[in-house]
Amino acid sequence: MQMWMTFAIIATAIVLFASDWIELEVVSLVTISALLIYFQLVPVLDPAGNNLLGPETLLSGFANTALITILALLVVGQGLHQSGALDGVTQILSTARRSRAKIIIWFCLIGAGIMSAFLNNTPVVVMFIPIIAALANRYGPGAGRLLIPLSYITILGGMMTLVGSSTNLLVAGLVDKTTNLKIGFFDFFVPGIILATIGAVYVLAVVPLALNRPSLKISRHKFRSGVQFLARIELHRHHKFLGEVSRGGMFPSLRGVTVRLVKRGERIILPPFDGVTLQLDDIVQFAGTREQVTELVDLNPQGEHQMLAEAAIAPASRLGWRNIVDEEFTDQTGCFIVGIQRHKRMKRDLRDKIRLRPGDVFLIAGTRANIRNLRLDRDLMVLEGSVSTISSFTKANLALMIFAAVVFSAAIGLVPIVISAIVGALAMLLSGCLNILQAARAIDRRIVLLIAASIAMAAALENTGGAAYLAGIIVEQLASFGPVVTLSALFLTVAILTNLLSNNATALLFTPIAIGIAASMEISPLPFIHAVIFAANCSFASPLGYQTNLLVMGPGNYRFTDYIRAGGPLVLLIWLSFTLMAPWYYAL
Repeated sequence: MQMWMTFAIIATAIVLFASDWIELEVVSLVTISALLIYFQLVPVLDPAGNNLLGPETLLSGFANTALITILALLVVGQGLHQSGALDGVTQILSTARRSRAKIIIWFCLIGAGIMSAFLNNTPVVVMFIPIIAALANRYGPGAGRLLIPLSYITILGGMMTLVGSSTNLLVAGLVDKTTNLKIGFFDFFVPGIILATIGAVYVLAVVPLALNRPSLKISRHKFRSGVQFLARIELHRHHKFLGEVSRGGMFPSLRGVTVRLVKRGERIILPPFDGVTLQLDDIVQFAGTREQVTELVDLNPQGEHQMLAEAAIAPASRLGWRNIVDEEFTDQTGCFIVGIQRHKRMKRDLRDKIRLRPGDVFLIAGTRANIRNLRLDRDLMVLEGSVSTISSFTKANLALMIFAAVVFSAAIGLVPIVISAIVGALAMLLSGCLNILQAARAIDRRIVLLIAASIAMAAALENTGGAAYLAGIIVEQLASFGPVVTLSALFLTVAILTNLLSNNATALLFTPIAIGIAASMEISPLPFIHAVIFAANCSFASPLGYQTNLLVMGPGNYRFTDYIRAGGPLVLLIWLSFTLMAPWYYAL
């Protein structure tokens, strides 16, 4: 009765997770509550009379090391973002063609897959998330189209060697204890690289197309993406653009924006800019998106509380029908105008000669207090959701050092990744790379509740005997059909359950079963052990199965159904590939 009730609760939760019509957080809380109430009324007792599924067990997910690791890594990633540590990567490629940028992204993904064969998947994904996200958001598809592929390709890479995944080591250790068989570093490299190659082709070619929701095409942190502001750059003595020569009518460093004019003394230089060299005291006036403007204009942030906001000129405002007077605006508000945007096209003229209209939008920089005071200004309306913190680029190198230390110490096994992640998050806070409010915004409550719910469901499935029952009834019923069919059934069963429990839990459950099946058929256990390793790594169809899937969930703005849509066919593809390859490779 307990087992069947567990099946009913888990099946209902999975259907609700996949439906997306109820918030994931609500489904997680309801699932945990249902399990708590049921196993309090109908306890699962051990021989000593203790409830195996009491509140301590069902709520243990909130203290799980995987959860703590992921949350700490999200804070570290936020520190990189807030400090602007990775802006240099995209600036170096700012003049690259779109086609070349796509090739660079592909090389990053393939490189991550190769690295994950020799390093733990999690630090590899941590290292590549900000790079892939920055490049994807700048050059086209958006982070949401490429972060799930990043997770998948590192999981596939982990199939190739013994150290590629913690699951591989776990199975090898269990086999060593229960049999005389020892699994070497490259023992399953050949079948592993075949499966990884087949899977990688699917991941690179199909998965980005499957993730075609509009909200995944751009970063969810962008406000009014695509809207352009008229801004200007004043070239002081040490400005990086000083001395730059136009090529083909454009300035290489300003290729992504529209240069409207260059003011040199009393002279106005209009495009096309043929052979124009930027000189000291030139004013370059250009139109670009909010992201482009904040990258190009020197905002001089004063500490971590320097803010950006967008404010519209209210009807009947005293600013209406007047020219922009930057100094007067700064004296009155404490803020300065970075750019101006109008729904209709503005004439080509100096910015301070443009007559303002109600509805025009200022991009404004100032302290947190000054931005807050603007909300009380009757002449301006601060647009909801437009306020953000300016990156403090003086902390960029420090943030990169902290990030590198976290990845390196975890990759070489100096300390467990949970420790390096927590210390890294603390270092980001203490060094001023981000403040406590920014760190709190980095924590995704969906991930917290999803991990807690998944661990509660896994504990219920194991302690009521549901997992063992499923394993036995599916695999043993097919044993009479011969080793190939049984091996295929074992693989598919493990691949399905690894997306409901976790890769390590599933591997521990099925390794003894696989060895027992091989012994009953009087054949080598090696194909069945390899099947468990490969199938337990097929954690593609849900965010529950593997830590890297949860790690990209927040930055990619993913739903549960995104994993089913993108990863479900990949699970079936790997299963079919193994089924067809096994008779040839293992001579069954």
